Amino acid sequence: MDRSELHEDPVIQFHRWFEQAAAVNPMPEAMCIATVDEDGLPDARMVLLKGADQDGFRFFTNHEGVKAAQIAVNPSVALVFHWVELDRQVRIRGPVKRLSEEESDAYYASRGRGSQIGAWASPQSRPLGDPRSELDQLTIRAEERFEGVEEIPRPPHWGGYLVQPVQIEFWQGRRARLHDRFRYLPEGEGWTITRLAP
Repeated sequence: MDRSELHEDPVIQFHRWFEQAAAVNPMPEAMCIATVDEDGLPDARMVLLKGADQDGFRFFTNHEGVKAAQIAVNPSVALVFHWVELDRQVRIRGPVKRLSEEESDAYYASRGRGSQIGAWASPQSRPLGDPRSELDQLTIRAEERFEGVEEIPRPPHWGGYLVQPVQIEFWQGRRARLHDRFRYLPEGEGWTITRLAP
């Protein structure tokens, strides 16, 4: 991969790669998000990208879960996309903040009814009894609560986040582990692009 193949804007470059990944990967929006807890211990899990533009990268979650608690302590995260079919990955680092109530409402309204119920039912990250009958009962109660309600409101404990990139790296796998890596860093109104050793 040559420098000349890259767009000057990393968000546009991301969308180019994302579209190519979408043609061969059943879930190109899956990304790993890494956070750090109050003791400095890192944590990581998979979430789904729900939008990327010049403002940043969006995802949605329960504000009472572990992920949100770690973000509250240290509002910086790292994201990783890995598209194995193309032997590519994109790494993003930057501060994260909550989206507006309006943006969270709009996305929540676009979800399927089952996912909306799930947001009300699940006490994310908290211990549950096993087998999963406790979760099933919570789901039944949420379904009963909103029976006959056409538009289920967004739970106050659920919403979106925006990751504002301060570093984006594009990685293309090559033979003998001599991979191509390019890092974008903000500079003035644009970005500087540097090739990194694999």
